[in-house]
Amino acid sequence: MATSGQFYERPEESSTVTNTRHNGFPPVPTPGGTISTRPDPDKHFVVAAIDFGTTYSGYAFAFLRDSDSVHMMRKWEGGDPGVTNMKTPTSLLLKPNGEFHSFGFSARDFYHDLEESEAKKWSYFEKFKMTLHSSQDLHKGVELTAANGKKTLALTVFSHALRFFKDHCLQELSDQSSTRIVNDDIRWVITVPAIWRQPAKQFMRQAAYDAGLASLANPSQLLIALEPEAASIYCRKLKLRELVPEEDYSQSTSQLKSLRRVSNTSFGVPVSAEFKAGTRYIVVDCGGGTVDLTVHELEGAGTLKELYKASGGAWGAVGVDREFENLLIKIFGIDFVVSFKNTKPAGWVDLMIAFEAKKRTANPAKATPLNISLPFSFIEHYQKLKGHSVETAIKKYGNKDIRWSSQGMLRLSPAAMHALFEPVTHDIVRHIADLLRKPELDSVKLLFLVGGFAESPLLQNEIRRSFSGEMRVIIPQDVGLTILKGAVMFGLDPTVVRVRRSALTYGVGVLNRFLPGKHQPEKRIKKDGVEWCTDIFDTFVTVDQSIAMGEKVTRRYTPAKSYQTSTVIGIYSSEKEHVLYTTDPGVRRTGELYLEMPDTTGGKSRELEITMMFGDTEIKVEATDLTSGTVAQSAIDFLNK
Repeated sequence: MATSGQFYERPEESSTVTNTRHNGFPPVPTPGGTISTRPDPDKHFVVAAIDFGTTYSGYAFAFLRDSDSVHMMRKWEGGDPGVTNMKTPTSLLLKPNGEFHSFGFSARDFYHDLEESEAKKWSYFEKFKMTLHSSQDLHKGVELTAANGKKTLALTVFSHALRFFKDHCLQELSDQSSTRIVNDDIRWVITVPAIWRQPAKQFMRQAAYDAGLASLANPSQLLIALEPEAASIYCRKLKLRELVPEEDYSQSTSQLKSLRRVSNTSFGVPVSAEFKAGTRYIVVDCGGGTVDLTVHELEGAGTLKELYKASGGAWGAVGVDREFENLLIKIFGIDFVVSFKNTKPAGWVDLMIAFEAKKRTANPAKATPLNISLPFSFIEHYQKLKGHSVETAIKKYGNKDIRWSSQGMLRLSPAAMHALFEPVTHDIVRHIADLLRKPELDSVKLLFLVGGFAESPLLQNEIRRSFSGEMRVIIPQDVGLTILKGAVMFGLDPTVVRVRRSALTYGVGVLNRFLPGKHQPEKRIKKDGVEWCTDIFDTFVTVDQSIAMGEKVTRRYTPAKSYQTSTVIGIYSSEKEHVLYTTDPGVRRTGELYLEMPDTTGGKSRELEITMMFGDTEIKVEATDLTSGTVAQSAIDFLNK
């Protein structure tokens, strides 16, 4: 058993992977952490990717024997007129007893058809992915609130959704094969925004474990793909015929019928034909909830190097929904809108479905108003609560671009619809411009616009209008499926992204010899006549540092006590580049390793080796007692409080 008062210090030796400063570990607390062995090699012959979006989700797959063919899932049952159903809404419905009922169009339509009194008993969740981005203190106990006000563990909701995709995909694969496909036959890929904090990325992995896609015993069966990276992988192989033609929306509608296109003779030429080693480009991934920006450089071997740490913000399509809700509040009052959402949740879902359909048809060339159907429950509830009609409220609002139709429609002029988009598109354009002003990105001359929100002609036009003068703006035809197809390609070859930027500064907690004038006096402790500085943050890698795929950073330590038989190693992270103490503001304990060191015959000359393995979308840590050969392994853990 480990006892208190045991330390580690760095040996005085030089190495390409080992620093030579004196360091040591603090006293050993209660044993914890994870000891494991390496999993068996993957035996999969299918790669399946799940694009878990804020508004819409879907999956695609490819067989290793025919890796050039990426198959989209079967079209979903249900759907809205004019809206593609290659994906399904990220909507989940739980029965009154908390059991899973349905997901996607089935969940949305079933909930919509429930009687008002019955709907209040069912838990309906939609667009819940944003919780992982917005939560400042994400952990396994975080809850989501359903439309009826009932709370459910977020992990439960996410794992239900992923289990649905797993079962749906397995059934489709088995239907297409002569044999029954089981989960062990599949390597799974789940996409996440690159700007998500590390806890959110780990949360998705944990939800996938709970859903049975992979397990702690075989974590390599599941890959976490960053959405703009997946898009970048796919876009490099686009043909010119697969791009959205550049449309001049300043022309009349009749002129738009003659769109400027590249000649047919060049349709088979891949976009990558103009790429050379050293070509740099930016990927702007506009999704339902977030917008991710990543800058890549194409290397000679066809691999990718991340040039700048991923950035972005919550400027996705749901921002337009928020502006629409704010408009309703201005017209009808916040008290009514809150009351309607709480007492008529199915009616609110119906209203937002109607708005979604019109939002997708909005484009710069449209000159006629967009009519949004207000549910009868909305009209009736307003009359009951306010004592006058919705028509009266709209007239009182006094905006010439917003009118009432006698057919029960809220009529928005093109200018009014454009105004709902403006705050979001302004933030996207501003951030791209700010990023491109950085000196290190001066040579970026290509911009890929991808993601579900990038299907919007309004957004496409705004990006092209703002940046076509300084770079080529490339938009794939299947812009909403770009990430999904790229995620499959990433699963087939995870080494394609060779260099990434570290999202955080990582290190371990150690003891240094105390140096007066350098270390804080309150950090000084004395053991066996030696003065130590406690709580030192020993850095392995700093934020925004380039880390190659599979790169390892190793440190070695020796015990200050000859009789120590075990230790707990604390792993820490920070968003700051320079960190001195593990107690500095913003430093977070993100993991620990418990290592046995049974052979004490070497005394203080024994060595402990710690290795952090970077470059993948996740980070693993390994500690080895070089005397006995015992090994402890762990992944960085951001979810345990």
